[in-house]
Amino acid sequence: MMTLAQASTDVQNLFGTVAPPPGSSAFADPVTGLSKLIATGVRLFIFTAALLLLFYMLWGAFDWVLSEGDKEKVSKAQNKITNALVGFILIFIALAAFGIVTGDVLGIIKNEPGVGWTFTLPQIQ
Repeated sequence: MMTLAQASTDVQNLFGTVAPPPGSSAFADPVTGLSKLIATGVRLFIFTAALLLLFYMLWGAFDWVLSEGDKEKVSKAQNKITNALVGFILIFIALAAFGIVTGDVLGIIKNEPGVGWTFTLPQIQ
C-alpha cells in the first residue's frame, strides 16, 4: 500500500512542481493581497462615482440648455445638477468617514510613505 508521502512524490514526479503565475507575488501574503484588494476597490468606487456624477451633472446642464426657458424644465435641470453636487458631497463624506474609522480609530489601514496603503489585521494579544 502506498503512503501519502509516496503518492505526493509520485504526483510531483509526474506533473512537476507548480510555480505561481507571473506577477502573483503581490498576493503571496494574504494580508498584502487583502490590502491591495481593498485599495483597488476604493479606487474603483471613486472612479465610478466620479464618472457617474460628471455624467449626471452634464445631463442636467444639457437639459437646462434645451429647456427653451420653460420654468418646469429649468427646475428639473437645476434639480439634476443639485442632486449631482449633493451626491459628490455625500461620497466625499463617506470616504472621509471610512478613512477616519479604519485609519485613525481602528488603525487597520495606514498610509506609509514609500509603501502606500497597508492593511493590518487586528490581533488579540
